[in-house]
Amino acid sequence: MIGRLRGTLVSRGAESVVLEVGGVGYEVLITPAGLAALPGVGEDIVLHTHLHVREDVLTLFGFVDEQQRAWFRILLGAPGVGPKVAQAVLATLEPDELLAAIAGEDVDALTLVPGIGKRSAQKMILELKPKVGAGEMMGSAEPTDATRVREALEQLGYTPAETKEILAEIDRSAPVPEQIRAALRALGAERHA
Repeated sequence: MIGRLRGTLVSRGAESVVLEVGGVGYEVLITPAGLAALPGVGEDIVLHTHLHVREDVLTLFGFVDEQQRAWFRILLGAPGVGPKVAQAVLATLEPDELLAAIAGEDVDALTLVPGIGKRSAQKMILELKPKVGAGEMMGSAEPTDATRVREALEQLGYTPAETKEILAEIDRSAPVPEQIRAALRALGAERHA
């Protein structure tokens, strides 16, 4: 298994990079956040990788830190979760948000991920909660920023579908009040368009 690559970033695409290691170019699929965290083409980088093997294809998934890769592997253990869905989960939720969603049985947080519906989210929580030790966190789980923004928008009368769509578009690294203002501006613009 290929667990880590160190080399020169040769090219970047929308969902992947090519990393040259010892004269060999490895194409590695990576989340948008991971892609944004990488330096420019020609720079040396390190990616923690997971090699996914199927009968007809070998696919490398890359992560800028080991925690992301660990979560990717945990997600692959859930029923119905393949590498593309696991990568979508990590592109949508940060590891601490994912852990809080599992610990708090927050189905709505998981349905923010493209391709995951309510039933799939419930199955994921049921399967992953014992694996990640989320049971002990139940009393101490703080709501994540994404949860706070989603709940604020829903209290203002926006539907879960509208909220899900807008949360994918706003800057989730901003403070919660700024995220709420940005979401309200975007939702207001959509309603008046």
